[in-house]
Amino acid sequence: MSVTAFKAARDFLIAHRTDYRTAYEGFRWPEVTQFNWALDWFDGELARGELADNPALIITGAGATRLTFRELSERSSRVANGLRALGVTRGDRVLLMLGNVAPLWEVMLAAMKLGAVVVPATTLLTAADLAERVTRARVRFVITAAEDAGKLDMLPPSVPRITVGGAPAGCIAYSTLLLATADFTPDGPTQADDPTLLYFTSGTTAKPKLVLHSHRTYPVGHLSTIYWLGLKPGDIHLNISSPGWAKHAWSCFFAPWIAGAAIFIANQGRFHAPTLLATLVEHKVTSLCAPPTVWRMLIQEDLKAYKVSLREALGAGEPLNPEVIDQVEKAWGLTIRDGYGQTETTLQIANPPGYPVKPGSMGVPMPGYRIRLLDPDDRDADEGAICLPLDDRPAGLMRGYQMDDGSIEPVTGEVYRTGDVASRDADGYITYVGRADDVFKASDYRISPFELESVLIEHEAVVEAAVVPAPDAMRLAVPKAYITLGHNHPPDAATALSIFQHCRAHLAPYKRIRRIEFSELPKTISGKIRRVELRGAENSRTERAPGEFREDDFPELKG
Repeated sequence: MSVTAFKAARDFLIAHRTDYRTAYEGFRWPEVTQFNWALDWFDGELARGELADNPALIITGAGATRLTFRELSERSSRVANGLRALGVTRGDRVLLMLGNVAPLWEVMLAAMKLGAVVVPATTLLTAADLAERVTRARVRFVITAAEDAGKLDMLPPSVPRITVGGAPAGCIAYSTLLLATADFTPDGPTQADDPTLLYFTSGTTAKPKLVLHSHRTYPVGHLSTIYWLGLKPGDIHLNISSPGWAKHAWSCFFAPWIAGAAIFIANQGRFHAPTLLATLVEHKVTSLCAPPTVWRMLIQEDLKAYKVSLREALGAGEPLNPEVIDQVEKAWGLTIRDGYGQTETTLQIANPPGYPVKPGSMGVPMPGYRIRLLDPDDRDADEGAICLPLDDRPAGLMRGYQMDDGSIEPVTGEVYRTGDVASRDADGYITYVGRADDVFKASDYRISPFELESVLIEHEAVVEAAVVPAPDAMRLAVPKAYITLGHNHPPDAATALSIFQHCRAHLAPYKRIRRIEFSELPKTISGKIRRVELRGAENSRTERAPGEFREDDFPELKG
């Protein structure tokens, strides 16, 4: 049976969670043909086995709840039957736009049981955004919070709207779904390659793409993610992530439940570091994954005063500053481990538990992933585009991109190209260089914006930074930094000089920032910086930007 092979692969990784070499060399993706993770794994193993009455989902703050695996199995079956009664059938696209409330997890499981395809959406979408996504993804049903019902006015009347927390005019109350029977019978077997999730990418350089995942690619593919997280049955895992994006499915849905761990959610109206730290202590959270921004806010507090139960500390999104890692290690004796993946894949590269961490490096390939770095001539190199060979296709790679006409563009060729560039050292550690579109040349030197931005944010005045090439008559291009400043740091010449001096102290001469402009950075709805807009602004500029500071402006920097 497919579930037997899945369980064996999962048990192998947990057994070797601190023995990377054995795990990497011995792991093989399980062979699955007919597989429905919600029915075969969640219901069949977690909700019927020794973990059945363990907590599966713990939410504190707004929408506080505590549900066991057995209870979630039953509630999701009721929701599945309720959705079936409304006409949801296998293959239907269901847009899910909810915050971190229990119905989000119930619907995810219910849709998988039905064979429906969930289209996750952030609650930050506007009415126009929502209407576009419903059209492009060919959505048949929408599930959202009653308070967001006003955003549905631009949708076709033929699209049923199910709302949590009430039923505004024209909507169906989510609570009625839970009145259905808990005895669920699937309409037939689920093929492992049947679709289950359809994600919109962030759209940092172009119109968001639609990434199609199957019952194999994410439910099975996230075996690599549990290895990075280092989770075990009975753990309590908190991942700080917003619903609607792939990282939420990674660490707030699949990976913890593959391991048999509890998903912990700490809802706050506005992020408050002391409250989060107190929550970690009170609920004995054993694993914390957070973006660098959160870690930088946490170290502003007296971490030693919080007697946490953490065994694992993880970061995602970008490498952390060495001083952040150092402060956490001194306070809690834990090394923050980061990792790399995409909406299109599961976790590809990471610092696994028990393996030495090199500051700044993303780590090493995860079990099940072979990584090739290809130069512009498609030759293997020490620095190049991150690619996945398709002759040994990882289970965690998407089925393909869904086109606006509903067709699927499969991944073909010799390799899948991630669009990112990295370097690999003699020990096999891989370091992120940047998006292929963002890397540029200045005075014939190759510049990684990511590397320069990592230095910039170490300056006390800098909250965020984006580096792009600015045209220059002598050097062809020079690195220019767009910078968002923290409170109490004025956007004046003194601040610019301080930042230039910081860069001089930490960067080789050919990498130095030559120009600075203070501004808010353009971002996608997911919060990622749209460097493409900044590059466009620089390329179209015919004269010096108002408020721009240049190295040449400061006699102190001459020589």
